[in-house]
Amino acid sequence: MKSKRLGCVLALVAGMAAGSVMAADNMLFHGALVAEPCTLKPGDEDIRLDFGTVIDKYLYANGRTPTKPFTLTLQDCDLSLGQTVKITFSGNKSLELPDLLALDGGSQASGIALGLETAEGKPVALNKPSQEMTLASGSTSLALRVYVQGEPTALAQKSIGLGAFSAVATFGLEYE
Repeated sequence: MKSKRLGCVLALVAGMAAGSVMAADNMLFHGALVAEPCTLKPGDEDIRLDFGTVIDKYLYANGRTPTKPFTLTLQDCDLSLGQTVKITFSGNKSLELPDLLALDGGSQASGIALGLETAEGKPVALNKPSQEMTLASGSTSLALRVYVQGEPTALAQKSIGLGAFSAVATFGLEYE
């Protein structure tokens, strides 16, 4: 009698296992294959900038730091597929400076935000497409700069919090 009961339990478990394997057929994959005018140079998808030491007195006197340059290189550009590009940097915005990037929650510093601009000094607002930039056949270098800016309240009250800081933004490219 014991062996019959065990056999029934095993048969029931085997039946349940077979049913769950068959459910795996319910997967659907889809996407779109597109032709983009350019490819991003390998390594440019992960840019890290170190501001080193930023002195609070400099921010109180000047409002912001000098810029740190970085370049996004687009290669293999085919102008028959697109002639311009817009960049959108996305991230958490500063409450006081909404076009600038807020610090990450784990940052010790406070009262500052990070701004982006073109090599010509034109602001690149956070979470909004930049102005169109012209592509060149073959390779195009997009020169950009980042700076640290004191938030107005922290500057006025001389209350910039000291310590390490970091911020993360992602960027997207829109070709036309």
